[in-house]
Amino acid sequence: MKGIYLTGHGGLDSLEYRQDIPKPEPGPGDVLIRVAAAGVNNTDINTRVGWYSKHQGAADDASWAGSPINFPLIQGIDVCGHIESIGDHVDAQRIGERVLVEPCLQEFKGKALTTPWFLGSECNGGFAEYVVVPARHAYKIESRYSDIELASFPCSYSTAENLLTRANVQEEERVLITGASGGVGSAAVQLAKTRGAHVVAVTSRSKQQSIKAIGAHEIIFRDRPLAESLEPNSIDAAIDLVGGDQWSQLLEVLKPGGRYAVSGAIAGPMVELDLRTLYLKDLSFFGCTVLGSKVFKNLIGKIESEAIKPLVAKTYPLQAIQQAQTDFLKKTHTGKLVLKIGGD
Repeated sequence: MKGIYLTGHGGLDSLEYRQDIPKPEPGPGDVLIRVAAAGVNNTDINTRVGWYSKHQGAADDASWAGSPINFPLIQGIDVCGHIESIGDHVDAQRIGERVLVEPCLQEFKGKALTTPWFLGSECNGGFAEYVVVPARHAYKIESRYSDIELASFPCSYSTAENLLTRANVQEEERVLITGASGGVGSAAVQLAKTRGAHVVAVTSRSKQQSIKAIGAHEIIFRDRPLAESLEPNSIDAAIDLVGGDQWSQLLEVLKPGGRYAVSGAIAGPMVELDLRTLYLKDLSFFGCTVLGSKVFKNLIGKIESEAIKPLVAKTYPLQAIQQAQTDFLKKTHTGKLVLKIGGD
């Protein structure tokens, strides 16, 4: 089959388009999915360059699960496709279903995982014509959205929904979302709005209108200190995807008893914490990677009801993966970049 091999940690030349990759076969509890489209994510770049490793110059902990990557690897955590064949223990009526794949896997090859794996990191993902996943993680989707539009949802939107769920964002609360123009940030803006929250989004001046259009009530420019735009103790929950030098200001604008949830650090993973702020304001911190048990199911419902809209900035053929990642790193887009592999 055709696909993209990641041959090792490194630059764009580590991504190799191949036409001779063995087609996978489903195990007893698996489904074989003919991939229609797959989204491009920050995690693809992080995995490629070994960013997840906490040991400089080492690659023995560079996956989401903190284990070594087995190369060659087929990346691609966002998958929309159609079930082509099934394993022995799967209902035959599932053949032909259009599905979205839950990115966070609780089992693999019929065995429960003590530490969840992520599609395209610990196991092969969707940057190929076919992918095998456990049947329980392939969710039937009934929607008028195209395959390309649906491929924009799984990783970013489930991550955003998980952040909002863990932070327990409620109606009429003021929620601050950093990195609001990115895949997860723009998803969080939309999903927070469906909860009836008042959305305060941090973004660039050039993207303020597009972020308002998807539901932000207030815009904070990222090139200004938060203290110049927000009053102290004015935010109920902070959804952070950025980290970096301004991190401590997020805690200052949180109300006493406020909640902070994080699932990214694009501006830098090392931050400075004054423990007095944490305990004197009774703040709660949530690190969010593994999806809650109902998060993806809830997301499917919101997609099918069209409570949220796909945001596809640009599409590419599979063999243009290097260009797609180059464009992704420019950060000039709002929403998702998607690879068209098959389907519509």
